[in-house]
Amino acid sequence: MNFAQIENEIVEEFELFGDHWEARYEHLIDMGKSLPLIPEKEKTDDLLIKGCQSKLWLKSYFDGTLVTYMADSDAIITKGIAALIIRVLSHHTPDEIVQAELQFIDKIGLKEHLSPTRANGLVSLIKQMKLDALAYLSKSAKQ
Repeated sequence: MNFAQIENEIVEEFELFGDHWEARYEHLIDMGKSLPLIPEKEKTDDLLIKGCQSKLWLKSYFDGTLVTYMADSDAIITKGIAALIIRVLSHHTPDEIVQAELQFIDKIGLKEHLSPTRANGLVSLIKQMKLDALAYLSKSAKQ
């Protein structure tokens, strides 16, 4: 699936809840429960997302073609937000990830319903995911 298809799917899911943000948060929490987690022994400080209110670890893998992300958090909402972003960015090429605009975030009103520190964490998470993809892109260009 391409970015537009995944983003449209997410927008449609969130539209089912209307303006009921409690239901939207529950949906995020459920998404977080299905997130592939980083094993405890691998949750090192270098994987922590800076600028996030809670602890959020992000790990990425590159198989030479596609980037896959894993994450874990000590906060259920943060874990859900990570699951949402991973759903969109994971399993794409580094170039696609770097260029992704993630318009669905504004369409579902996510940023405006987060505390300022959580919104900063969201921006930091996306920035780190794109930086990882950029590093993979640079590494594969050198080979």
